[in-house]
Amino acid sequence: MNSAAILWLAGAVPVFLAAASATRSYVSNGLPWVLVGSLTLYCVGNLMMVKLMRESGLGVAISASSVAQLILINVIAFAVFQERPPVTQLIGMGLGLIGFVLMLWPQAKG
Repeated sequence: MNSAAILWLAGAVPVFLAAASATRSYVSNGLPWVLVGSLTLYCVGNLMMVKLMRESGLGVAISASSVAQLILINVIAFAVFQERPPVTQLIGMGLGLIGFVLMLWPQAKG
């Protein structure tokens, strides 16, 4: 992943996290404008992902975004919504993080 792709990833992930948080908020309060805001954020995030896919390829872009979101949305779920993932989900997040690091590990040239 080059530096431009990392910047797009760093921009897209917070947009998706905000969208997921807004969706969770909508589930709690049912306000239609919260749902509209959430859907708008998902659209913006997907448009950002198109640029990221051009920079780094489909597999790396989607995988990196998914793992980053997986871990960070669970942090938000715990901190904001007081949700606690079971141990098996924590293990899965750890394995996802290991996979993410291995995907981005520099490859030897030649």
